[in-house]
This record gives sequence, C-alpha cells and structure tokens, in this order.
Amino acid sequence: MSKVLFDFTDPHAANAWRAIDDRVMGGISRSTLRQDPAGHAVFEGSVSLDRNGGFASVRSSPGEHGLPDARTRLIELRGDHKQFKLSLLTDDGSDSLNYQDSFAPGGTDWQTLHLPLADFRASLRGREVSSAPALDPARIRQVGLMIAARQAGPFELHIRRISLA
Repeated sequence: MSKVLFDFTDPHAANAWRAIDDRVMGGISRSTLRQDPAGHAVFEGSVSLDRNGGFASVRSSPGEHGLPDARTRLIELRGDHKQFKLSLLTDDGSDSLNYQDSFAPGGTDWQTLHLPLADFRASLRGREVSSAPALDPARIRQVGLMIAARQAGPFELHIRRISLA
C-alpha cells in the first residue's frame, strides 16, 4: 500500500508550504516552494554563508502525513547534483525533533528516489540526536526539504510527488 502525500501536479499543493531559512538565526539565505506552470513544484533560492548562515528550507503545514507500517519515502524529482535533505517531523512544532535523510538528484531527467525510512536520522537544529526514538511512520505530521552542507549559491529542485510506501 502507498499513500501520496503531496501531488504537485495540483496547482494549489505548493501553497501549504512555507520557508524556514537561516534568517531565523541571523543568516540571509532565501528559499521558496512555488508552483511551476509546467505542472510541478520548484524548491528554489540561494544559500549564503554570510552572517553564520548556510541553509535554506521549506516545510509543509501540519497534517495527517503518516502511514502505519510504511518503509519507504518516495520522491519524484529532478535537479542539479547538489545534496538536499528530506525531513519528517512527528509533531506540529516549528523547532522540534526531525528525522532527515540526504539525497542528490542525478540530473535533468525525472526520477523517483526510494529513501528507506530506516535511513532517516533524528536531529535537532542540525545536530544528530542518537538517543531519539526510531521514526514512527504513522505519526508523520510535517514534511520538509532542505539544502545545507555549505553549498553556497543558487539552487533549484523540481518535484512532482512525495509519497510513502
């Protein structure tokens, strides 16, 4: 069984996402998730290392985004070869524990990445939390996308769908 969480072929799906960039700690990076007229979403912006910055991210509004017994997060995308992170949160807070896994799109062709939920690691404010409980896929409330790892400059990631299976 699978569950489509975000279908960005819907022209209104990107409206439920908001930016949470390094500006929350004094940085000047900027990002957005916008609807592309071609029928998908684009996570884009620019990362700056100035003023102790270095990350840009967007996050969905809280909702029922879980699936009991799910094992894999699927993300249909295309983009440059930069490294991104997919974040999963099990509560509605804005500054709370999240589970992350990294990925790097392989180019301009659409692809579906399979990210095993067992590979997602708990973190808080960019630091791993080894004592955190394992991710419970039934409790996922928010989903996020992030670019960090000192990758300064412009970025662009095109996304069609995010699902659980």
